[in-house]
Amino acid sequence: MDYNFNDHDEIIKFIKNIKKSTPVKAYINGSLNDIDDKNIEWYGSNNFYILFGEFEYISKFIINNKEVIRYYRLEADRKNSAIPLLDIIPIDARIEPGAIIRAGVKIGKNAIIMMGAIINIGAEIGDYTMIDMNAVIGARGKIGKRVHLGAGSVIAGVLEPPSQEPCIIEDDVLIGANAVILEGIKIGQGAVVAAGSIVTKNVPPGVVVAGIPAKIIKNVDTQTKSKTKFIDDLR
Repeated sequence: MDYNFNDHDEIIKFIKNIKKSTPVKAYINGSLNDIDDKNIEWYGSNNFYILFGEFEYISKFIINNKEVIRYYRLEADRKNSAIPLLDIIPIDARIEPGAIIRAGVKIGKNAIIMMGAIINIGAEIGDYTMIDMNAVIGARGKIGKRVHLGAGSVIAGVLEPPSQEPCIIEDDVLIGANAVILEGIKIGQGAVVAAGSIVTKNVPPGVVVAGIPAKIIKNVDTQTKSKTKFIDDLR
């Protein structure tokens, strides 16, 4: 079944209906013959094997072969997970190690996703946009083209509590480090959000906002543009 990850109710339906997953990796030392189980992916020989599969299948395999297994070790990085990670191989972008990007995310051409960034289901990242270290984009957040989302900043999601309006960050916006954009807020094209600000109201295009809560302090001028210039060579 195909889902529309732009729609709040469709995402809820997806999470409700999908089979929850606890994938594990098992390192096994034992006198095993070839493993004949279509639910398990395995590699190895000469008494050392690495198995990949769901916990329910791996655990049954270990129990059923306990007489010939000397020892084993299990590794898992999630439990009853409802949303798989996005397959990033086909994406024409730069994605650094440690980024967590869930299924249903769209990433534009030449975008940059830095270490530790977290991007939730249904979010959209525009062309040439940079998501800096440890930034968080909640479910269905819409980030335009040539946006810089500063390190540690947060774009609030809209799954729980429920809201039908996602955050929208228009093109050419700069959001400073550790800024927070609350649910349903729209940041207009070319605006600048100062570091550490908390944005509780929509921001018009072409202005600079700062503070808690963020307020307009000036229009974007030549000096501001010089400090917020993008570097194409990073893309």
